[in-house]
Amino acid sequence: MEQQVQAEEPIRVLVVAAHPDDPEFGCGGTTARWAAEGKEIYYLVCTRGNKGSSDVEMTPDRLIRIREEEQRAAAKVIGARGVTFLDFPDGELSPTFEFREAIVREIRRVRPRIVVTHDPTVMYTAGHINHPDHRAVGTATLDSVYPTARDRLNYPEHEKAGLQPHKVKEVYLWGATAPNTWVDISPSVDRKIEALRCHVSQVGTGEQMAERIRERAKSVGEPQGIPLAEAFFRVEMAR
Repeated sequence: MEQQVQAEEPIRVLVVAAHPDDPEFGCGGTTARWAAEGKEIYYLVCTRGNKGSSDVEMTPDRLIRIREEEQRAAAKVIGARGVTFLDFPDGELSPTFEFREAIVREIRRVRPRIVVTHDPTVMYTAGHINHPDHRAVGTATLDSVYPTARDRLNYPEHEKAGLQPHKVKEVYLWGATAPNTWVDISPSVDRKIEALRCHVSQVGTGEQMAERIRERAKSVGEPQGIPLAEAFFRVEMAR
C-alpha cells in the first residue's frame, strides 16, 4: 500500500500596519511577489485611518468607509487573503498591553511563519519624521511576537476561544535605516503601484506616484545589484 505524501502547508505571512495604505507603501512589492509564489498573505490594520485627510468637507465616519474600501481593494490587488481592522484611534496609538492583546489574538488566529511590520526604532529620515503610530505598532508587534504570543498564561481567554500560543519564525521590519535583507520586486512592482492607486484619498491617481515608487525601488536595489528592491531588517528567531 503506497504511503500518502501530506502536502506542506503554505507559508503564512501577517502584515501588521498602523493605517490603510501602510502595507502597500511598506512592503507591497514583497507581499505581491510572495503571494504569486504561493504564500498566504494576511493584513492586520490597527486603525481605520479616520484622520488622514486635509479635505475640509471630510468627516471621520465617511473617511473610515472610504479608507477601508480602498484598503480591501488594494489587498485584493496584492493577493492578500484577508484584511482585519482594529478600532484603535488614528494618531493615538501606544504600545499598551491592551493593544498588544489585539495583535497577539491575530497572530494566534493566523499562525504566521513571518510577521512584517514597521521598524519601531526609526524616529526620522531625511526630510521625514516617522509617524508615532508607526513606532507604536512596530513596538507592540515585536513585543507580541516575543514573548507574549508564545506564552500560554498571557490572555487565558484566548484558549477558551480556541486560540493557542504561537511562535513566529521570522520578522521583517520595513523602513529600517540599517537593513540587512533586500527583496527583488522587479516582477511585482507594477502590482504594488496598482495597489497604491486604490488609495485615491491618499495618493491621487497621477503618474508621478508611480515614478516615485520605481525610482525609490531602484535606489534601494541598485547598490545591492538588484534592479528594483524593498529593504528590511530581518530577524530570524533562534527558538
